[in-house]
Amino acid sequence: MTKSELIAALSAKYPHLLMHDIEKIVFIIFDEISSALERGDRVELRGFGTFIPRQREARRGRNPKTGTAVAVEEKKVPFFKMGKELRERINKTK
Repeated sequence: MTKSELIAALSAKYPHLLMHDIEKIVFIIFDEISSALERGDRVELRGFGTFIPRQREARRGRNPKTGTAVAVEEKKVPFFKMGKELRERINKTK
């Protein structure tokens, strides 16, 4: 699901809200999650999961086109750990 599909689904589910307002809400939520991860904070959404910034160490990589060794700098990457309720919803048998 893309961001625009999420906005369309929310506007269909909540017709009393304006599309413009729903769009603002979605952008604010995603912006706050991004800002928290940028600061190094953990974002926990109960029943959904947790986003954690993780540090990746510098390493030697390879250019897939030429095969030459390339230095990859250390960086932070977001890590998502699924919550118990979401895991159960995804794995329930029908």
